[in-house]
Amino acid sequence: MNERLLKILLDAIPQLIEKFFTMTIPLTILSFSFGLVIAVLVAIAQYAKVKVLREFCRVYIWIIRCTPLMVQLYLVFYGLPNVGIVLDAFPTAVLVFSINEGAYMAESMRGALEAVPSGQLEAGYCAGMRFPAIMWHVILPQAFRTAFPALSNSLISMVKDTSLASVITVTEMFRQAVIINGRVYESLALYTEVALIYLAFCSLLTVLQRFGERKLSAYGGAR
Repeated sequence: MNERLLKILLDAIPQLIEKFFTMTIPLTILSFSFGLVIAVLVAIAQYAKVKVLREFCRVYIWIIRCTPLMVQLYLVFYGLPNVGIVLDAFPTAVLVFSINEGAYMAESMRGALEAVPSGQLEAGYCAGMRFPAIMWHVILPQAFRTAFPALSNSLISMVKDTSLASVITVTEMFRQAVIINGRVYESLALYTEVALIYLAFCSLLTVLQRFGERKLSAYGGAR
């Protein structure tokens, strides 16, 4: 590593970190949060066994899981303007990531809901509770404990997937590295630096995931 390359990498760090915390992290949090809401609603719709809703949810999951995320981004950002629907890059990324991640997390939540003994639902009805109250107070808390590892993995994947937003001009961390590289032509070093930042943050999330799993396991054992 020569002096020029070292200076490039040192100068790039604050720019990359700034984009990471001002674009990558907000994009991750918003997309994951909206995706989780979608996932819970879709999972409950299937769990409730309402035929029309269940079939609609299955079609949604089928379409989203069987088409590439990048194609979905291009379709919404570059395709919809042809029919008069124009969205800015960042809202487009949040929308597409939320819908995409919601489909995957919905299956995790559906499996977690079905893992809760059916007697829990029946007991709630016997206690005079309505279906929404049973789901909120009885079923969902147990399902979230079961789905926690899968949902945590989805969050970690979301952090990395935000780099795809660069294809629709969202200037997150990876696109910032591309912009810098356009001036200095040090692809290997700059993209390695970006990879290390992703690695460090996702490693932190992995540690937090394991900590959360231990806490939930201890809580479940105590109950």
